[in-house]
Amino acid sequence: MTLKDVIQEGTLALSSLYPEREAREMVYLALEKILGTTRHTHILEPYYKVSDEDLVTVRDVFKQMASAKPLQYVLNEAWFYGRKFNVSPDVLIPRPETELLCRTVLDCLSAMDMQDMQLPARKYTNLQDPCGGIPIPDGRTIRILDLCTGSGCIAWTLALELPGSAVVAVDISDGALKVADSQDFSEEISSTDACRPQFLKADVLAEPLTSLGQFDVIVSNPPYVMEWEKEFMRGNVLDYEPHLALFVPDDDPLLFYRAVARWALLMLRPGGYGIVEINEALAFDTEEVFLDLGFKNVRTIKDLHDRDRFVEFFK
Repeated sequence: MTLKDVIQEGTLALSSLYPEREAREMVYLALEKILGTTRHTHILEPYYKVSDEDLVTVRDVFKQMASAKPLQYVLNEAWFYGRKFNVSPDVLIPRPETELLCRTVLDCLSAMDMQDMQLPARKYTNLQDPCGGIPIPDGRTIRILDLCTGSGCIAWTLALELPGSAVVAVDISDGALKVADSQDFSEEISSTDACRPQFLKADVLAEPLTSLGQFDVIVSNPPYVMEWEKEFMRGNVLDYEPHLALFVPDDDPLLFYRAVARWALLMLRPGGYGIVEINEALAFDTEEVFLDLGFKNVRTIKDLHDRDRFVEFFK
């Protein structure tokens, strides 16, 4: 069978679930992973043949995709902040919106007033003991805490974008921690002196692990989808992504934000910075959680679609 025919077959198999353009893009991505082709191969090489052996594999992937299983879970990979991450049904698929959380942290550290937070400029030189973190004027290092880390995409991104920083990430799920720790950026680490994040099992809803010490930055993308919102969710999310990482009770939708605020109250150092991803319907209420505990400059940040997406705060 020619590659063109395979593309048509795959697009047709997905047509009941996705618009034609989206279905075709998904087919291109699947074939790129399985066959090593590009989206233009069938045009540049009109007689490109797909072997019978590869066709069996391709059709199995199409079958999984046609069941609404997300392509990222079928291929066990997802892209985030320009890097390829391992994923499995134990973790949420990294979203483009969450990339903005990482960008906001990096911009904040770059622009922060030196006397306020005592952080260095974005370009770091003459690092000492880089895996202990980036040295700052009083001899400490930039320490970042990621709560509810999931795939580790936030923890890894900040660790790699801030070579020498010390990132600690926690999650309650053994499966999620296994995925987070499985990410392999060894080549980038060796070329930049970045350090692997440290992944720990912990329940964010339990007592904060104050033994970990103080942090300059605390980030979190916790569960925030209310149970009643399930009826509006697509099957590829509702049926496959981990409910543990998605949903909160309708009668207590802010429980994770109160927990994050408790951790930050005890573990974010004076002048430190925090940011959480939020349910857009609860922006004001989420701000109130942090304001009530005395955090400063609490504000909501919108995403690229002009939706309330993050709340940031300072101690």
